[in-house]
Amino acid sequence: MAHIEAVVFDLDGVLVDSEHVWDEARKKLAAERGGRWHDRASWDMMGMSSLEWSRYMHDEIGLREPPEEISAEVVRRLEEIYRRELPLVEGAREAVERLAARWPLALASSSNRELIDLVLELSGLARHFSVTVSSEEVARGKPAPDVYLEAGRRLGVPPERCAAIEDSENGIRSAKAAGMRVLAIPNPQYPPEDDALALADEVLRSIAELTPERVAS
Repeated sequence: MAHIEAVVFDLDGVLVDSEHVWDEARKKLAAERGGRWHDRASWDMMGMSSLEWSRYMHDEIGLREPPEEISAEVVRRLEEIYRRELPLVEGAREAVERLAARWPLALASSSNRELIDLVLELSGLARHFSVTVSSEEVARGKPAPDVYLEAGRRLGVPPERCAAIEDSENGIRSAKAAGMRVLAIPNPQYPPEDDALALADEVLRSIAELTPERVAS
């Protein structure tokens, strides 16, 4: 296992079953505030940083509020949902513990910083992650490699010696562009296109299959 020195997890869709929660919160906000939701909106915003998707909600969906207000309101709604019942993926806690026993872990997420910290606090997983990075802390969101490159930099591990755990098309493309070994756990609600899935080094059916052996094989 010498060639892998660290593991970087995505959050939404990998550790928390939250893609549909984001989708519903943004769609409901658009309906309440006179926006023009369309079928591509969910796909377009997946993987975007908070700065990017809130600007999309303003420019493309037609919300009149400034992007920073849009972002803050969606985050407030998700915080309420998470505090009521955190949608932790079954087997996620055990998978994190298995890998944390072997390697230092990082988190590279498109979620806002407040939500990353809240999820790790509520789940009890914060102690396993030595580094967490939000896409709002780098120049570009996924599929650009910025958030994964920053996670590797903060870990002090070259990207080619990191393994990334992803579920979405933009996430897979982001981690691969960073030069990491990519293990994909395809999101069944928003499955990656075949060409994106083909970039992954390993494709798992569920997080229950995420073992040190699969990471390092």
